[in-house]
Amino acid sequence: MDIERRSGCPINLTMEVLGDRWSLVVIRDIMFGNRRHFRELLTHSQEGIASNILAARLKRLVALGLVSKQDDPSHSQKSIYSLTEPAIQLVPVLAAIGAWGRRHLPVSEDLSIRAELLEVGGPALWDDFMADLRRIHIEDSIGGANGSVTSPVLARLTQAFLDARAKMKAGAEGR
Repeated sequence: MDIERRSGCPINLTMEVLGDRWSLVVIRDIMFGNRRHFRELLTHSQEGIASNILAARLKRLVALGLVSKQDDPSHSQKSIYSLTEPAIQLVPVLAAIGAWGRRHLPVSEDLSIRAELLEVGGPALWDDFMADLRRIHIEDSIGGANGSVTSPVLARLTQAFLDARAKMKAGAEGR
């Protein structure tokens, strides 16, 4: 892992790897959105990441060993991005960040529902989710990318998000 080393402090070193504006957002979108192609990551980002920034972050995450890249057998000009074990082990960290954000920041109901479920589910749910992520990103990354191998935990988190979004839309239409 080629990172700048200002000190040997684990918090500083982690911030050198993940502390920029976009790296955790890209990992989040791969992890929770199962967005595995560049175009999906670019067009479905809530935050509207620019294509040059996304390309640079993906290149850096691959170089750091947090994301792997392989050719997509279904399309000669596409690549599949997959989480590696170190990125999968960020699930508890992302759960903690999400829980903190829910408590202290003006989050939206639909975008925070997954964080709430991860917080409530705690370490047991995190372990299940990490096992699922290993299946769809490491053991069968092609099947995970094309949907033939799925994550029951991710399906549950996604359904909760969709339900919250539908509830918000119904509430807005009822006004």
